[in-house]
Amino acid sequence: MKLLRYGALGEERPGLLDGEGRIRDLSAHVDDIASAVLAPESLARLKMLDVASLPLVQEGVRIGAPVAKIGKVVAVGLNFSDHAEEAGLPLPKEPVLFFKATSCVCGAYDDVPKPRRAIKMDWEVELGIVIGSVAAGVSKEDALSHIAGYCVVNDVSERYFQLECGTQWDKGKSFDNFCPLGPYMVTADEVGDAHELDMWLEVNGERMQDGNTRNMVIKSAELVSYVSDVMTLYPGDVITTGTPAGVGLGKTPPRFLVEGDVVTLGIEKLGNQRQRIVRDPR
Repeated sequence: MKLLRYGALGEERPGLLDGEGRIRDLSAHVDDIASAVLAPESLARLKMLDVASLPLVQEGVRIGAPVAKIGKVVAVGLNFSDHAEEAGLPLPKEPVLFFKATSCVCGAYDDVPKPRRAIKMDWEVELGIVIGSVAAGVSKEDALSHIAGYCVVNDVSERYFQLECGTQWDKGKSFDNFCPLGPYMVTADEVGDAHELDMWLEVNGERMQDGNTRNMVIKSAELVSYVSDVMTLYPGDVITTGTPAGVGLGKTPPRFLVEGDVVTLGIEKLGNQRQRIVRDPR
C-alpha cells in the first residue's frame, strides 16, 4: 500500500494511492496515518479494504508528510562510502547519528525557505525508514519486523551551520522545511528488498546524485537494531539512512542552493519529490 496524507497544512487527512495513481480517502477507517495505524495488524486490516469503494479525492490537492505525530527523526551520517569520500571524512566505525527536529518535517512538494543566514544550503536524497511497532534493543534478525514502510527523504542541510558553527550537526539540519517526506509511505511488504532501489536528485534539471540503496554501508536491519539499543523507537519514528555522492559540498567548486532553485528527487518504488527554494518569509 501507498499511504499518504493530503490537505492544507495542519488539516491533513489520511489517504492511500490506488492502482491508477488516484488518492482515496481513508477518514472513515482511520483518524490519521500515525502511531497504532502503523502497526502490522492495522496495516493488514487496511490492506483488506475494497479500494474502489473509498471516496476519490479531487486532483491537485496538497500532499503533506505521509506520517503524522512523528516522535523523532533519527538521521544517519556518512552511510555511503562515496559520500564520505567526497566529504573528506573517514567511514565511521559505528553509525553517526544526529537528529532533525520534527518541526522541519514537511510535504514532498512544499517550498523550502532559504534561512536568512544560510550560505551553504545543500541537498541529500535518502531512504527513510518508518517504524511500525515499538523497538527497544531488538536484534538485527528481528529488526525488519518493526518497519512499517519506507519513503523518500530530502535531508536538506546548511553546511555552514552543520560543520563550521560548533560540533553539533543538528542545527544545520533542522531549519523549517528541511525534511521533506513522501509523497507517500510504501508499506514494507510492497517494497520488498529495500536495498535494490535506484535513487537520484536533480537541481534545475541537472542530475547531481545517482545511486542505489545497495551501496549503503549499514543496511536497514542493522540500523534499526543499532538505534534501538541507543533509544527506544516508537511507531511513526523515522530513520533517514544516508545519501550517496553528489551533494553540493562535494562539487568542485562547491555548489549550494539559492532562491529560485528547484530540487527534484526520487527513489525507485517510493515516488518523487519537488521543492522550490524560496525566500525566508520571516
